[in-house]
Amino acid sequence: MRQKRRRIFLIMRTELFDYRLPPELIAQRPLPRRDASRMLVLDRSTGRISHRRFADFLSYLREGDVVVFNRSRVRRSRLLGRLRGGGRAEILLLRPLGPDHKRWEALGRPGRRLRPGDRVAVGERVTVEVLENRGGGELLVELLLAPGEDPETVLEEEGKLPLPPYIREELEDQERYQTVFADRVGSAAAPTAGLHFTPEMMERLRDLGVETGFVDLRIGIDTFRPLRDGEVEEHPIHSEEMEVGEELCRLVNRATSEGGRLVAVGTTVVRALETAWREGGLRPYRGTTDLFIYPGYRFRCVDALLTNLHLPRSTLLVLVCAFAGRERVLTAYREAVEKRYRFFSFGDAMLIT
Repeated sequence: MRQKRRRIFLIMRTELFDYRLPPELIAQRPLPRRDASRMLVLDRSTGRISHRRFADFLSYLREGDVVVFNRSRVRRSRLLGRLRGGGRAEILLLRPLGPDHKRWEALGRPGRRLRPGDRVAVGERVTVEVLENRGGGELLVELLLAPGEDPETVLEEEGKLPLPPYIREELEDQERYQTVFADRVGSAAAPTAGLHFTPEMMERLRDLGVETGFVDLRIGIDTFRPLRDGEVEEHPIHSEEMEVGEELCRLVNRATSEGGRLVAVGTTVVRALETAWREGGLRPYRGTTDLFIYPGYRFRCVDALLTNLHLPRSTLLVLVCAFAGRERVLTAYREAVEKRYRFFSFGDAMLIT
């Protein structure tokens, strides 16, 4: 859905959303238990900061609240293989072109050496043929499979997860970069706020009388792209496919009409809910969103946000600042640095109430 951006009179430079982060605080691997992380809690009405454990998240909820998750599963879209004639190559599938999921926009390495007609053999079941080299590592490719093979099934079995660029270590257990409730393949990155949840915690939510619901927003690789220098409002936000179903709409509209709060697990859920909200409630929606949320945005439905600690100068940090106030968020981030929180995808959580 194409969003009309509302200009505000305050000019926001990208450097307003910067902060100092020691590299050693970037979490390189998940903790042994999903729910073992710390949780910084920020009250956006008072600015009060407290430090808890993620297991305390449930104590901030009450009967009648609705907690909404992104159910999107990360596609194993990183393909490692060898060029015909020798040499290693890596293909990262970005977006399928067509319903059969055989032609893709992709990134390739070594980008300059990959030419139309080149083929990269990945295991024994899939070969990637380069159709176009668009420069800058951007490719148009086609998956060559045996007759009857399903592309998504082959990718799940032959591909690897595309970990964020700031994670330099290989992941031993690939499922740790998937949420326990993910069941809709399509994302290039995990909705990381959901990584903290265990099956047991999902059950405890229901035992408390807290409703749970799901959106499907397929996260693109542009989520890692930093804000370009200049004005925040002029940043070209990426477009992502999403779906909000009728069941979630009924659940949310009933709960909010009865005084329940809407708690978003992750910035992607915020974008999906705010995109699908109309005057009078949440409405079913299936399509794309390029909603860019920055300070000055008027939130229509989300009451609380559980998220991770985000990259400096990122659209995700800008969204969090829009929700809780830039100065309060950056104060909380400075305190998180001082107290040695773990940052980014495998890092600690932040709850904004």
